[in-house]
Amino acid sequence: MTQHRCDVLVVGAGPGGCVTALVLARAGARVVLVDKASFPRDKACGDLVGPRGVRLLDDLGIATPGALEITGMRVVGPTGRVVDHPRHRGRTYADHGIILPRARFDAGLLEAAREAGAEFRRGSATTTIVGRHGLEGFALSDRSQVRADVVVGADGALSTVARMAGLVRPEVALWGLALRWYVDADADVPTIVLWEPQPWRALPGYGWLFPGPDGRANVGLGIGVLHDRRAGAALPRLVEPFLGDLRRSGLLTSRPDAATRRGAWLRLGMVGAVPARDRILLVGDAAGLVNPLQGEGIWEAMGSGRAAAEAILAHPQCHAPAYRDFLARAFGRFHGANAAIHAALLPHPRAAAAAGRLLTAPAGGRLVAGGWALYWNDLLDGARPSWAGTVAAMGSAGVDLLTRRSRIRRSVASSLTVDHERRPEGAPTADVRDAEAPPEPVQGFPARPVR
Repeated sequence: MTQHRCDVLVVGAGPGGCVTALVLARAGARVVLVDKASFPRDKACGDLVGPRGVRLLDDLGIATPGALEITGMRVVGPTGRVVDHPRHRGRTYADHGIILPRARFDAGLLEAAREAGAEFRRGSATTTIVGRHGLEGFALSDRSQVRADVVVGADGALSTVARMAGLVRPEVALWGLALRWYVDADADVPTIVLWEPQPWRALPGYGWLFPGPDGRANVGLGIGVLHDRRAGAALPRLVEPFLGDLRRSGLLTSRPDAATRRGAWLRLGMVGAVPARDRILLVGDAAGLVNPLQGEGIWEAMGSGRAAAEAILAHPQCHAPAYRDFLARAFGRFHGANAAIHAALLPHPRAAAAAGRLLTAPAGGRLVAGGWALYWNDLLDGARPSWAGTVAAMGSAGVDLLTRRSRIRRSVASSLTVDHERRPEGAPTADVRDAEAPPEPVQGFPARPVR
């Protein structure tokens, strides 16, 4: 059996894993990046990278050739009323998003990581390798072993690393399920559809129709199922009624390509997970870092991947507390509070329907559209002063007050608390959202140039 030794083993070559590997490799670390798929490979996703993700890509010098620039969004309410969400120019994020099919986006990130010096191996983690200091690596499906000083789990919502390391409790996690297709359609702007399968009984999620750079739109439907993944069996039965309503409304004129159907589980709001302990760090979906309001995960994956790499480089003997500390500051309040809102609203479809109708009402919808967009997309921090920012701040304060005693919010905060592990002296205090440039090379690792 072939054995490999490296500084960091990253399991999962999606956006979070690739950014982790890239930042580490540029600093001179020996990184092995493992994924069970061969690239390019498709992935169930809306394909949209938000303004924070665009800024991070720019900071790291990662190009996205062929991407479609997005400057706004449209929301269709349960009654068919339309509200446009405007572009927002932030201080710490870009003034636009991009759309690029995940098959191309992820392959580009993997290539950037490999050019930085990361070694890619195709295979899946099968069994753990446990040494004197706990989990030291994995045996892979290709009959090789990889041992490392640090293991980063970037292997999605059903993370093998998280499960084998005992860092996730699936029975208390908040789960979501999404189905996605590509379709020939002239979509001019990303459109969110707040759909009601029956009048005044909202879907516990939303549908979407997003444009693509090649003239093929991305259409999908996602639902939250709380703690019971068996409830996801209802989603396929809702697809045809949803697509039928899109056709009747004129948003869709042709049927999706059945061969492009993809499904994916989401783990929302960091509920039921400990994102780092000892020598194991979880990033992106593996840590439950998915926006509990709208399911975005690409920015969270890349932002947490960069932060995990920086914690490893800056605190090689005590990186888990530094990484958890970052997550607490960057994501803890928003994810904890809004996971609690998600869990409270989902079992009440009439209340959710009322909220959707109110947010898209003729006068009120336009008044709060900007603030709603800022808050829903987690863009309040770093926003420029504006009426939209004021509305978002008021909404944030209200959510904070409503969820202050929430069990879910307390559990998320507890999972991020630096308790038995000493917080390292000099641990970083700056939010990655405020970062203006990639980190300086860490002493002891010869930096590789940005390509």
